[in-house]
Amino acid sequence: MDKKYMRLAINLAKKGAGYTAPNPLVGAVIVKNDKIIGQGFHEKYGQLHAERNALADCRSRGNDPKGASIYVTLTPCCHYGKTPPCTEAIIESGISHVIIGSRDPNPQVLDKSIELLKAAGIKVTTDFLREECDQLNPIFFHYITCHTPYVTLKYAMTMDGKIATFAGHSQWITGETARAKVHQDRHLYTAIMVGIGTVLADDPLLTSRLADGSGKNPIRIICDSSLRTPLTSKIITTASEVKTMIATAENDPARHAPYLEKGCKILVVPKDASGSIDLKILMVLLGTMKIDSILLEGGAALNWSALHAGIVNRLQAYIAPKIFGGKNALSPVAGDGAEFPSEAVKLTNSKITAIGEDLLIESEVLPCLQEL
Repeated sequence: MDKKYMRLAINLAKKGAGYTAPNPLVGAVIVKNDKIIGQGFHEKYGQLHAERNALADCRSRGNDPKGASIYVTLTPCCHYGKTPPCTEAIIESGISHVIIGSRDPNPQVLDKSIELLKAAGIKVTTDFLREECDQLNPIFFHYITCHTPYVTLKYAMTMDGKIATFAGHSQWITGETARAKVHQDRHLYTAIMVGIGTVLADDPLLTSRLADGSGKNPIRIICDSSLRTPLTSKIITTASEVKTMIATAENDPARHAPYLEKGCKILVVPKDASGSIDLKILMVLLGTMKIDSILLEGGAALNWSALHAGIVNRLQAYIAPKIFGGKNALSPVAGDGAEFPSEAVKLTNSKITAIGEDLLIESEVLPCLQEL
């Protein structure tokens, strides 16, 4: 069985990045007599899935899929959602062999699809290049099993661990290449979240500004327990153009009114023991709103709150070849911190990538309390 077909399906799946949420990234390739006769990927949420797109491509080329094999990066769906079941289309097409990469943990799918295909006389191969296929969908796997957003905490710092100078200046720590990647990542995530401290200090826009003008803007979420976000801030003045939410403990409708008039959505969330927004409750609420992923670009205070609450799945640390120094210069994570080294937040599966003149260290947080 040729791995090149599944790897082609993987590359096809990546083309849907940023557009399929809360659905997964999926690619499919149809092969007959060792020739590709159709291919496709899940292009956008609510539209046809990869298997149906591959079959449509097959027919548009005038090819007959009967007796062919289909390589698909994730178990085909067997239930009705925005589109009909892909198992139905596969069975009707006459395809004789289905090669599956990742297992879909969705309770509506699980092994039901495989059983349906086998019952129709179709040969099914599972777990083919599974590790490579699994890397497509950490967000989907988390969201479908935990029903809360997959959270990536991102920050940029100097080699001596500073996110701003002693005077509070932070633009720019990293170079243009690293900053461009951040905008690419914003396109990939459903939402971006900051704290009120970041809004007051930097007045950010929090949009995805790709060089070629493509990409989508993430939903902007501000954690603001006392509702202090200036009505003149960039986020609020553009709320009618880019979806914006404010998570606050303030429940006075009169205080909400000016923000609602600007186009914001107010999420009333109780405070935790520290007096900040209860992030665990907020994650559950956002999950019910089909927000499957969050890029957390908060300041030091929100970073600690998120790590302490156990909502962070992944950490991205951009490190610039600079030294700020200064005992009062800010570090990326504030709060009380750990009393003993044994109480540190543990990270695993780390990798280092050169991004222009900077380094990007990415790690998984172990454990993420959302997944326990």
